Amino acid sequence: MQANNNEMVIGIPRAMNFYHNYPFYYGFFTALGIKIVLSDVTTKQTMSDGSALVVTETCLPIKIYVGHILNLLNKGVDKIFVPSIQSIAPKIYNCSKIRGLPDLIRNVVKTPFTMIEATLDKSEKGLGLYEFLAQAVKPFGITDMNRIKEASKAGWRTFNNFHIMSKSGMSYKKALSYALQGKVFIENNTKEYPISIALVSHGYNIYDDRASMKIIEKLEAMDVKVYTALQLSHEQTIEGINTLGDKMYWANEYEMTGTAGHYLKDNKIDGIIALNAFGCGPDSLMVERIIRKAKQFNKPIINLTIDEQTGEAGFVTRLEAFVDMLFRKKRANIINKIDIQNNKSEYLLNTDFIETK
Repeated sequence: MQANNNEMVIGIPRAMNFYHNYPFYYGFFTALGIKIVLSDVTTKQTMSDGSALVVTETCLPIKIYVGHILNLLNKGVDKIFVPSIQSIAPKIYNCSKIRGLPDLIRNVVKTPFTMIEATLDKSEKGLGLYEFLAQAVKPFGITDMNRIKEASKAGWRTFNNFHIMSKSGMSYKKALSYALQGKVFIENNTKEYPISIALVSHGYNIYDDRASMKIIEKLEAMDVKVYTALQLSHEQTIEGINTLGDKMYWANEYEMTGTAGHYLKDNKIDGIIALNAFGCGPDSLMVERIIRKAKQFNKPIINLTIDEQTGEAGFVTRLEAFVDMLFRKKRANIINKIDIQNNKSEYLLNTDFIETK
């Protein structure tokens, strides 16, 4: 589409915090009469376009984000939302690339456009949520704080509806679709799976089909039930962080160490998959702690690293090998229980830990 500069149109890249915050953004901007234009879903071209503008060591999610900015510019969108999420709670910070996202985009994207670079920093006074939202809509001439606060309620309604459905086990795409329609629907899914796996990663790694190579669909095709951070409450992730004995510093630890810590203690979870992007320093530290703790809980874990060069064939092979190991381990446990009941010697299969890089 070709947007008129005078239109109330905002472009939102389908990357990074989109996968967590978009239900809120949708409700908020729509309530103020601002039309949202999303970039297209990630493709190989999106990755290539973004990678061409940044240094090689830049992490995959940032490369994808740059590609989505370019995609919006190709659509003719003039105003693009590029927030700087500095701190989500006092002394709980995002990584430097997320904090400096507007500066990064400004320096690598040379096509002129209006960047809406609202800043959220809950470690500083005067940079809280309402100030962040006021910055986001100021380019559209909206300055009435009462109106902004009222619109935020619409954002929270959409956001909360999305999470109600997600926590019930509904897939990300279906929960998002229903929430954007203002609907709440709880599925009655009674299907039983022989294996359950916790997928530990950020939303932008899991729910971007190109980046994750549709990992959830692939696992479900292997008869595996997949659990993620979306099924957990804030309190459960905090408990999970405590389980790992971690002192929280990174904003994304809710999704990583918190999720892993919760599911490591969950007996219904047969194994953990940690999915992280190559070049992400904070994730490397968090995954290392998760792997060490998984050994203590005797919970099988595999670490998969993704980048723009990751081949799907090798990726699937590693998934299949890990799932097969979990099936064999579970069968061995069943055999052990039967043998113990029959006073036979115990057979133990030594397949407790796999790490793939």
